Amino acid sequence: MSRLPVLKPENLTPEQKQLYDRIAGDKRRQKTRRFKMTVGDGTLTGPFNALLFSPQVGDAVQQLGAALRFDSSLPGHLRELAVLMVAARWRANYEWYAHAPIAAREELGDAVIEAVKAGEVPREAPEDVLTIHRFVSELVETRRVCDETYRETRAIVGEQGLVELISVVGYYSLLAGLLNTFEIGVPEGEDLPFGE
Repeated sequence: MSRLPVLKPENLTPEQKQLYDRIAGDKRRQKTRRFKMTVGDGTLTGPFNALLFSPQVGDAVQQLGAALRFDSSLPGHLRELAVLMVAARWRANYEWYAHAPIAAREELGDAVIEAVKAGEVPREAPEDVLTIHRFVSELVETRRVCDETYRETRAIVGEQGLVELISVVGYYSLLAGLLNTFEIGVPEGEDLPFGE
């Protein structure tokens, strides 16, 4: 049960309704059929309901998320690797629930997904996956990235990709913070990836 009340579409302020329409009607909704963004009465699930409580900030946050998901230069499997690493580190159930299927669709590979969930370095993964894993691990654990890891990652994704990769880590950490602070779980009837 979330610490925040669920905002029903018919009770939203005009600003909240505009944000609701952007979230529920944009690319995110069209491309995320593998997980539930809304429940039967139209209320938003996951971090999206929380964003409605501050429509101006929530809109900026959702725009960043849409840019990172749909307009980024990062290959999908590398973007989703970073998302899952953040979800696993925060043990953010909804984030994992939403993104593990996306990672599978982006062909990250079941063995890599399971290793990330267990907090392990993937074995026998492609070099780009291992490099991004090393980069994200260094960034979140030490808040720095060594020169060698920086050079290797830049060789794979370029400067634009580096900015986007760091932004993915920050954005999904923000969402994980919202999810965990407000105790927002997965939709009813879904398994909790990390338990309570």
